[in-house]
Amino acid sequence: METMLSVKNLGKSFKDKQIIKDISFDVRKGEIMAILGPNGAGKSTTIRNIMGIMYPDTGSIEFQNSNGKDIPRNKIGYLPEERGLYKNVNVMDILLYLAELKDYPLDKAKERALNYLKKFDLEGKDKVSVEELSKGMGQKVQFIASVIHEPELLILDEPFSGLDPVSQELFKQEIRSLAEKGTAILLSSHQMNLVEEMADRLFMIHRGQKVIYGTMDDVKTQYANFKCAIHGKNAYDDLVRIPGVQRVEQEDDKSILYLASDIHPASWLKQLPEQLVVQELTIDRISLHEIFIDIATDKNLLQEAGELHA
Repeated sequence: METMLSVKNLGKSFKDKQIIKDISFDVRKGEIMAILGPNGAGKSTTIRNIMGIMYPDTGSIEFQNSNGKDIPRNKIGYLPEERGLYKNVNVMDILLYLAELKDYPLDKAKERALNYLKKFDLEGKDKVSVEELSKGMGQKVQFIASVIHEPELLILDEPFSGLDPVSQELFKQEIRSLAEKGTAILLSSHQMNLVEEMADRLFMIHRGQKVIYGTMDDVKTQYANFKCAIHGKNAYDDLVRIPGVQRVEQEDDKSILYLASDIHPASWLKQLPEQLVVQELTIDRISLHEIFIDIATDKNLLQEAGELHA
């Protein structure tokens, strides 16, 4: 798969504080690549370096064989976390203005804008000023602004902010559609369930350094061991003695059993003691949300189960 964006050994400091150190990853054509990390991890600094809002102290950023100040910004779309549309300008005017800044033909921009407004249930809002829109509507317009010029690389920073579940589903479908058509997408979000559902690969940073980089399947296989949830009143001591159980968490009558990395679920289930009280039982892999929390809070509870930071 063709590499559209390549970030190599990126480093950036402010005064005496190093914000990111030796960051390297790539984004390929037609894929959704997630960049994750807790607040202050260095995600925004990395994105701003890619966008040319600031420049790194060390390392390089290459986009289609161009780097640094030579990167063609008109081929990149950017939805920032901080919203910045002019509030007293109507929707169509702001979309056409932003398309013009990207050297995109205005007739095509107007056609695309009208199509997107209809797709996002904003038909008839083209003459409405931005300040009259709800937060969710404003987010939709901001998204349209980021894609109106048909970018080859699309950077989305918290794109689902302010959206209701129906609008989130609409955004998910559109992001997937853009990727299927060949757009390289770099996605940053704290909504781990959506990232886990959408991303092909992920890059997670903590304190400015890489902790995880790989495909979602690789991360799940190498990091996310299986866990078993049992509803039923069982003694903690009985559960921790079950072979392959590394840790048990209990709340009321629900127990979560975290299993060792070499456990095969079908075989392990046969080892459960007959006296175990089971009203309901589910077994699945640890979620991306749990991995994120474990890293962000420095618990390192999952590290005991096997490989960490693939």
